[in-house]
Amino acid sequence: MKRIDLGTPTLLKLEGPDTARFLNGQLTQDVKLVSGSNRALPACVTDHKGKLQFRVWLHARGEAILVEAPEGQNENLEARLTRYLIADEVEVEDLSSRWQLHHLTDFDEIEGGFPELDDAIVKESKRFGTDGLDLWLPAGEEIKALADIPLLEGDELEALRIKRGVPAWGRELTEGLLPPEAGLEATDISYAKGCYIGQEVISRIKSAGKVPRRLVRLRFDASIPTEGLELVDGELTSISPIAKVDQRLALGYLKRGAETLLLRDGLGSEHPAQLDPI
Repeated sequence: MKRIDLGTPTLLKLEGPDTARFLNGQLTQDVKLVSGSNRALPACVTDHKGKLQFRVWLHARGEAILVEAPEGQNENLEARLTRYLIADEVEVEDLSSRWQLHHLTDFDEIEGGFPELDDAIVKESKRFGTDGLDLWLPAGEEIKALADIPLLEGDELEALRIKRGVPAWGRELTEGLLPPEAGLEATDISYAKGCYIGQEVISRIKSAGKVPRRLVRLRFDASIPTEGLELVDGELTSISPIAKVDQRLALGYLKRGAETLLLRDGLGSEHPAQLDPI
């Protein structure tokens, strides 16, 4: 088990009798799945063309639903959500500067049990591809039990993220993306909960079974220089900073119908790569 320090992300609290219904009309995820549960789930906020505007995480605290997004998105996310808040009884509060987030990946039991933490929020999540815990603490609070858990950061964290095929905002996830291109239909999208903004387009994509490109994980020879490296029939988004057994992993988008899988280095030479199923 290791700890990932995720800082103080954007965090909006929505509360009121219409909260779940309102959010279900705004998000791709079925909000009812987190209401009254002990888990956090990812969701997408899309426009009327089904294109990604924000990728968020949801969890419940009492009767409220908390919506988390990358740091610095609080004003834009709140404006996007409240644009459609007209007659619904929902109050929105920005908690972004008040809470810090830690994630315990590959969680197993802490010797002696998990400590009682005043005012902490603990939720199960698969934020980094396997069972883990999201631990929200008041900003500035230090917990000795966390200090004893090894910190996963830097190149080691980036290598793990790519190995597990976890898309990151600003890399694999950007505004204007169609969520199914990134494989988010398996984690972020409910096709049974009913209408939301962009739902018709995303449902048509599912019916057609086609997207212009798809997120893939690649494996290639570690001797290939990574500076200026490109995917010939697509776009490389992340290259692992750590090679394993003479092989290196990367994430990127492969165009539909691509017949070959080639990388082109900064000198123009082409090299073969292999798909590494996510």
